[in-house]
Amino acid sequence: MPSDRLREVLANQLAELETQGRAKGVETVFTRVIPAGGGLGPRFELQGEDGKRFLRMNSNSYLGMSLRPEVIAAEEEATRAFGTGPGAVRFISGTYDIHLRLEQRLAEFHGRESAMLFSSAYAATMGTLPPLLTPETAVISDALNHSCIISAIRLARPKEKYVYPHLDMGELDAALAKASENCARAVIVTDGIFSMRGDHAPLAEIVALARKYDDAFAENALVVVDDSHGVGAFGKTGRGTEEYTNCEGVDLLIATLGKALGVNGGYVAGSSLIQRFLREQAAFYIYSNPITPAEAAAALAALEVLDSPTGRKLLEHLRAMTRRFEIGLVERGFETIPGEHPVVPLMVRDTGRTSALVEHLRSNGVLATGLNFPVVPKGDEEIRFQISADHTPIDIDTCLEVLSSFQQARDSSPAHQPSASDAENA
Repeated sequence: MPSDRLREVLANQLAELETQGRAKGVETVFTRVIPAGGGLGPRFELQGEDGKRFLRMNSNSYLGMSLRPEVIAAEEEATRAFGTGPGAVRFISGTYDIHLRLEQRLAEFHGRESAMLFSSAYAATMGTLPPLLTPETAVISDALNHSCIISAIRLARPKEKYVYPHLDMGELDAALAKASENCARAVIVTDGIFSMRGDHAPLAEIVALARKYDDAFAENALVVVDDSHGVGAFGKTGRGTEEYTNCEGVDLLIATLGKALGVNGGYVAGSSLIQRFLREQAAFYIYSNPITPAEAAAALAALEVLDSPTGRKLLEHLRAMTRRFEIGLVERGFETIPGEHPVVPLMVRDTGRTSALVEHLRSNGVLATGLNFPVVPKGDEEIRFQISADHTPIDIDTCLEVLSSFQQARDSSPAHQPSASDAENA
């Protein structure tokens, strides 16, 4: 069948994305990982770069778990025991004992009755929210929530939807009050860590507001938190934003195995009854293959490392490297949003300069991700750096030196030299 007219439409849409700066562009292809050594963290070789080695400052692997020998060994052993794939969705023949062991361990780690695995954290959110958002439900969401939350709400058919300004508890209070007039159930949903900025939700305040209005809803006011960037990277023991904010009472916690735990997959933890309901109603669970038994074994091994003295040391080092980088940015005159989470945004606030700085970093062997409008609001253009426990002081200082060289080159450029009129107006 011909598709010439469709191709023209799609080509125009792609061109529009590129013009708007929304196109993802060509993907970076890794061809080799060079293990840490000599005071340096891991280095990476890329396709088309002739063996040049890069420092990666844009990875979600906050603890470096994917390269740990015990995690690799667990995955290899489970592959030999169970093969490379689950063979079916779980309710047919795709559940293995290692899936159940991982779910039990995740529930214990988070102090919940139960946990259930999904193929990814995106799938976990997409699978969890729609069955809970009935035609009698109000959903209330932070304006900067992740795409998976936005997509899940669009997939559902709630009675009412409220989006409150980022971290604005007064507006959340007002939304709950209004929703209580017409809805039987309220579901407040928020990221734990907001991935673009590295800031966190005030979970204790959110839970307190849910409890304040709970009696006004016939089917309760629930709190759902996606803490995919928090678990394993935030809090004294890596239990995420709940731990950091000293919060109890989050009804459902969604998180990932694919960031700090270094493997693949997602999960939701909560009450046994809600989990039973989701196993019967969550389409992204019912009709998708689970993670492989080998991935489950690797995730279990990573979780055991995290919940041990070794894990505490990794977290302490991660916090130290994050502080070192933040202090270095400020000392060099860069703007950042301070915080303990290893997402460290460098606020550039200009699209052209953001792109130029990302290219300067790459040409000097540092991989970082620039975020421009409309991915972030105009004026909030940034480079999102992500610190890892794999990073060493030399790595952090290397990145800072590359940033300084860009700043120095820009300041010495004739285009940025102050004019006589500038001096008169100073």
